[in-house]
Amino acid sequence: MTSVNSQRRTATTALLSLAIGSFGIGMTEFVIMGLLPNIAQDLLPDLWATNPDQALANAGHLVSFYALGVVVGAPTIAGALSKYPRHRVMVGLAGALLLFNGLTLLAPNYELVAVSRFLAGLPHGAYFGIGALVAARVLGPGKRAQGVAFVLTGLTVANIVGVPLGTYLGQVFGWRAAYLMVVAIFAVAAVCIARFVPEQPGEAGRSVWSELGVFKIGQVWATIITGAIGFGGFFAIYSYISPIVTDVAGSPQWVVPVVLVLMGVGMTVGNLLGGRLADAHLRLTLLCGFLLLAWVLLSMALTADRIVPLAILGFGVGVGSSILGPAIQTRLMDVAEDNQSIAAALNHSALNVGNSLGAFLGGYAIASGGGLVSPVWVALGMTMIGLVLVFVLFREPRQAELPEPSLVNH
Repeated sequence: MTSVNSQRRTATTALLSLAIGSFGIGMTEFVIMGLLPNIAQDLLPDLWATNPDQALANAGHLVSFYALGVVVGAPTIAGALSKYPRHRVMVGLAGALLLFNGLTLLAPNYELVAVSRFLAGLPHGAYFGIGALVAARVLGPGKRAQGVAFVLTGLTVANIVGVPLGTYLGQVFGWRAAYLMVVAIFAVAAVCIARFVPEQPGEAGRSVWSELGVFKIGQVWATIITGAIGFGGFFAIYSYISPIVTDVAGSPQWVVPVVLVLMGVGMTVGNLLGGRLADAHLRLTLLCGFLLLAWVLLSMALTADRIVPLAILGFGVGVGSSILGPAIQTRLMDVAEDNQSIAAALNHSALNVGNSLGAFLGGYAIASGGGLVSPVWVALGMTMIGLVLVFVLFREPRQAELPEPSLVNH
């Protein structure tokens, strides 16, 4: 009994250590969205004085630089580091996140901040991908999706606690205060991972070229596209929730953070629920996640002018979209054959492609005269496409649920 309790404590401290790092990633990715006016005024003062809309748009490009870093870094870094001991890789990735966010904190001008945001995005996908493999081994067979979900929980909790707090600090003390908090979190994460994550071997003999062979697998591409479409629906809403709350529902500005917190709580609930459901039945989890999200989005589109239903449905959007996260990542690990490290990281490339795609299509719908509720309809359309793609993923009966030999062998 003592041995069992000791193993549970070891697993819990290891997972919490990894979740601290994912909390920091959630902050560094999302806190910037609430501080764009502050950043524009500080880094682009001349442009802000003459054309604040353009200055705000340029500041918004910093979000895209980070997303580009994630898309580029997820497959390349995860593939290149797959052969090294995983616990050491995780310490190194936490250290890289500390360093590159430190550059954001200290960079004196817009151009260097832009470079630092791209660099900060590079380790993002590899951290979650390899961290998911570490968590899966710590928890043992049959609990892969729960391990993935636990690591992702740090990111979702960041949207409840870290992002609002960082935004407040940035508004009161300057935007760099938020990134000082981010740097401190990554410092704690690096120490905790080094101390509490048990040693795990890498995949001996693997190289970045062999790992990139994952892109020859059609089911991997289908899963990535499904994830990008599914996550894109969420970001079509998330990116424009502020004007929907204030201009459509007619609520004061202070209500926006309340709705965002509710969405963050929904993300946390959906993530943990999705981990358990995906371990039980992966295909059914994906189908139910997309169906739930479609129902919530349709209801939101029809009731967006009333703040109470809008806030409740915002919670539902968080639940539905985050149920998909552990399931998509587990599916990638299922179909990737021996390319586990890169497959686990690709989920976050898909998420950030969805980030850019959802925000772009939602903005295009508004600019085309569709009104401020049009991003909700865009999100619903993307969700329905994702639902169709789930049937493509599992079109062959023998592919419905695959065993987990790779985690045993690696």
